[in-house]
Amino acid sequence: MLFRDSLTAFLIILSASAALAEEQTSQPAWSEKAIRGHIDQSNLTGTLSLQQLNALNEAGEKRFRAKFTTLDGAGRPMATQAIIPTKRKRPPQQNFQRLSGADSNACSSCHNDPVVGGAGDFVTNVFVSEGFTNAQFDTSDPQFSNERNTNHLMGAGLVELLAREMSADLHRQRQQLLKAARSTGKRQSVTLESKGIEFGTLSADPDGIVDLSGIDGIDTDLVIRPFSQKGVIGSLRQFTVNALNHHHGIQADERFGTRWTGEPDFDEDGISDEMSAGDVSALVAWQATRPPPVQQVPQNDAWRAAAQQGEVLFADTGCATCHRPTLPLNSLSFDDPGQFDAAGTLRSGEIAGGATYDLALMDWAKTLPKDENGAVLVPLFGDLKRHTIADQQIADLGNELLGQRFVARNVFMTSELWGIASTAPYGHRGDHSTLDEIIRVHGGDARQSRDAYVALDQNQRSALIAFLKTLVIEQ
Repeated sequence: MLFRDSLTAFLIILSASAALAEEQTSQPAWSEKAIRGHIDQSNLTGTLSLQQLNALNEAGEKRFRAKFTTLDGAGRPMATQAIIPTKRKRPPQQNFQRLSGADSNACSSCHNDPVVGGAGDFVTNVFVSEGFTNAQFDTSDPQFSNERNTNHLMGAGLVELLAREMSADLHRQRQQLLKAARSTGKRQSVTLESKGIEFGTLSADPDGIVDLSGIDGIDTDLVIRPFSQKGVIGSLRQFTVNALNHHHGIQADERFGTRWTGEPDFDEDGISDEMSAGDVSALVAWQATRPPPVQQVPQNDAWRAAAQQGEVLFADTGCATCHRPTLPLNSLSFDDPGQFDAAGTLRSGEIAGGATYDLALMDWAKTLPKDENGAVLVPLFGDLKRHTIADQQIADLGNELLGQRFVARNVFMTSELWGIASTAPYGHRGDHSTLDEIIRVHGGDARQSRDAYVALDQNQRSALIAFLKTLVIEQ
């Protein structure tokens, strides 16, 4: 019996290693290559066991922490920062450039506070140059780029799963609307809603023409894109492929290789096959399994009492209207690639198989509460919806000059507040140092809640801050 159990354990470990198939190269132990082999995507199929998932996460964390060198392909002499593979007109004078990139050595260079995978201080700000696909600019003037602070990635897998389920809900509502319009021969309308969040209205005529003018806070394709401060990135896979090229000059084969460009070395740096599809999958798995932030119970009696009062005030002032304390999630099965991945990343149906990461296997998943229907309650304090966040009187958060992916300049995704006590500074540029400051500069759709907060007395405002300071990333 003991022998059989030992053999079974050995086969499980062997299976986990085989699933990764990370190449062992002839590089010496002191090699200056950060990544010495690649993971074979074709071996990542089906629902991974906990042992397999742990092995993949270990490989993903290695790549997240890796300080890429020119031997790995760092730098992009003839490729721009654009998410669509675009050639430069001429190579840059410097390999690294803080404004148009490449701008960092490792993912963990920016995502590091208070843990790896966390947020970043003002010093880690990046510059989003939407539209300037082949320009090398050397100014932080806002007419050339939007400056953004680094968001944390904790609980990111839960966020993407929520977005997937909500997108699927909205797509079903559109299909039912079209069917009703055809069957009745009359124009039909529906209020788009998922998990208690409304996204405006959609109307359809019997001939199949759809009126999109009433949609609110989401793209017209009804896909929720939960990542980036503008809510324009749909998946961790898309985010990872974008960031590798922009920040490090590391090109993922699935977008910059022969699959899309017909070239094995698109950026012409002499290094081919810089990041395999399996390598990207490892990075996605590691990010998707990051434990979510928590709401701590203060040991200090005065803080605990203030936080309890502040939680009530958070709801009473209307903050919880957008910063929803929880959203229900029906399934913890994370498919990679997923059904809403964008062109330029691997997508389900484009490859044989694909892997599923069961987040229920994670220890942290067992601590999440469930509702009466058995759905996991994700405590993100957000709504995965875009809102106008500035107006004529309070315009601080509407200071960007460039639109991004057709989203208006003063419109941003609701920031998830879980972990906010661990991720100062605040605002999309990271230029507000206190929670009181960032609440006071809320305008637009949040103006009424902001005014309600300002109208509180000093002790009440302090209590609300005391509550927000319990939303932490565990270290």
